[in-house]
Amino acid sequence: MASQRPEPREQDDGACPVIASLEQIGSKWRLAVLHELLDGEQRFNELKRSTGANARTLSRVLDDLGEMGFVERRIEEDAPVATFYSLTDKGESLEPVFGEIECWAGSWLEESALEA
Repeated sequence: MASQRPEPREQDDGACPVIASLEQIGSKWRLAVLHELLDGEQRFNELKRSTGANARTLSRVLDDLGEMGFVERRIEEDAPVATFYSLTDKGESLEPVFGEIECWAGSWLEESALEA
């Protein structure tokens, strides 16, 4: 009688909060925008310049972060109309996470990786 291997268990997406968290904030552009906004409110073009994202990507990322409750948008109706982005309390709560990542990077990444 041939022994049968048990089927591998499918991982429950809710089983690991780290994975669930990274699915929300883990893209390169989301992390870049969140990190830049830790310094305070910025206009769209300021974020575009500081992150290096193109306008389409940045717009999509800001919409996604807004829908998830990390970023809020404020519009000034004066001429010219200006749109400002800032972190919500949920977004600001990531500050210690970024601090820990920076600390880890300083200890474990080579200088060439940090400059990229």
